Amino acid sequence: MNPLVKPLAKSTAFLTAMACLTALCGCATHYADDPLVASARGLHRSVVLLTMNVPAEKKHAPPDQEYATGVVVASGKWGSDVLTVQHAVDHASDLHVTVDNKTKLNADVVAQDKDQDVALLRTREPNLPVAVLGSSKDLDRQLGRELGLLGYPVPDDFDDEGLDLATSLATGNLSASRNDAIEVTMPIVPGYSGGPIFLADTGEIIALADSRFDDERSIGFGVPIDDAKRFLHQYDGAHGF
Repeated sequence: MNPLVKPLAKSTAFLTAMACLTALCGCATHYADDPLVASARGLHRSVVLLTMNVPAEKKHAPPDQEYATGVVVASGKWGSDVLTVQHAVDHASDLHVTVDNKTKLNADVVAQDKDQDVALLRTREPNLPVAVLGSSKDLDRQLGRELGLLGYPVPDDFDDEGLDLATSLATGNLSASRNDAIEVTMPIVPGYSGGPIFLADTGEIIALADSRFDDERSIGFGVPIDDAKRFLHQYDGAHGF
């Protein structure tokens, strides 16, 4: 018997099995095993870049340009409302939102709460994709849940390097549910402030990226979304809250 016959038979069987497996995989839903990808894909068009001028630290100096992130929470023929953190737009002027990473629109602050650190912006652009707000209730029972964060970290640095504007994704876990704050294992770097922190498996927003420790930057904090929803109920009830 030719000694190559047996190995060749095994190789043919192996290739046939691999072909069948490939065919089966080809029939499966793309990224069916990765809910984080699906959640980020469903949410990212509701995330906007905020650009604004703020007073310079030195007297008589021109204003500084600052950046933050917002998320569209209501939209219709009348325009669109964007939720973000208050400290990012405090004393801001010449405020704009950029949607789809390409369209820059004028915006105004229509309500803000310094104690809760939430603010509501409005632009006249109609019918933008709206994000799904979840709940921050009972998160102390869900420690370790995988989380995602969408936003615009240090966009000016990316621009200086000639890199296109794009929405960035950070990932981490739920560390703790504290008084008036959600603790996460995420780097909340400048520009991410106001971005939606969401459950990886459902895409539901549980917090707005808010702050971090200066000495330990891997620990981040978010404004609980239930606090933001109470704010919206007070100031944006006409649009479903």
